[in-house]
Amino acid sequence: MPDSTDVANYFLTLEGEAGEISNLKLQKLVYYAQGFSLALLGGPLFEERIEAWMHGPVVPDLYRRFSQHGSNPIPVPAVFEPTCFSRDQTRLIKEVFEVYGQYSAWKLRQLTHEEDPWRDNYQEGAFSREIPRDEMQRYFRNHLVN
Repeated sequence: MPDSTDVANYFLTLEGEAGEISNLKLQKLVYYAQGFSLALLGGPLFEERIEAWMHGPVVPDLYRRFSQHGSNPIPVPAVFEPTCFSRDQTRLIKEVFEVYGQYSAWKLRQLTHEEDPWRDNYQEGAFSREIPRDEMQRYFRNHLVN
């Protein structure tokens, strides 16, 4: 099974050298890929947990991996082989990128703040809470897939 870094690297590769994907934007793209995978493919795209942070859904390990870039664009990986993805997963990631990749990090942040999985699990000033997969799956099936 791919991990969140594989998914992130796929998005960075799709964006290409002129990319403008910051860590904030990357977190939201990875979140949407996971949500649509749960809803459309019936299972997770990766195993790592997603938490409700102040600026939206975040995969903590992935955030730390790219945190040295701050709000600057993350470079395209030197080597990336998407062979860990199935055909359906590849199609899903490309579709998520086509729809959501056009938006700025702050627009994506705003979108996630309007959605139940983040709103129902974020508590200001509290320790980060996991966004349960079943909540994501239900929300994406009911609101974003239809």
